[in-house]
Amino acid sequence: MNKFLAASAVVSTIALAGSPASAQMNEEAVRANLVPFYKALNAANIHEAPELIKQSTAPGWVTCRGNDLCNTRDEVMAVIGQRLRGIPDLKWEIKEVLISGNHVIVRGEATGTPAGEMMGAPTNGKSFKLMSLDVHTIEGDKIARTYHVEDWQGAFRQVAQK
Repeated sequence: MNKFLAASAVVSTIALAGSPASAQMNEEAVRANLVPFYKALNAANIHEAPELIKQSTAPGWVTCRGNDLCNTRDEVMAVIGQRLRGIPDLKWEIKEVLISGNHVIVRGEATGTPAGEMMGAPTNGKSFKLMSLDVHTIEGDKIARTYHVEDWQGAFRQVAQK
């Protein structure tokens, strides 16, 4: 839960920081860039996932689950299939998009049912639902950096075998 409080503080700071109107990105253009990225996170697109990630991210894109815990685009593309096979009905939805300057905040939701173990532990065959907060930095028309907070521990509690 502390991660969500920290993420909320980051999101609020970015959203309230404001920026000149001329620097504000168009929501339609932002969504056009985000859609392939979030499509790549859906199990239905397992075979296209690496190409969808390339399509929406800059070559130097990194995604961070902490200030210093980041993965490169190549690292993500190498393991995305493993995550999608582990949760074969994984579906991510964009619930809300907020734009501040070249920062885009996405509140998303993921649902799925693990096929076997999750986080190294047996599961109960039930599905999970989790909320995510992503802060993307956009440069040009590509995602250059992402910070994300996802409640995987909450998802695990929903599917942990008892």
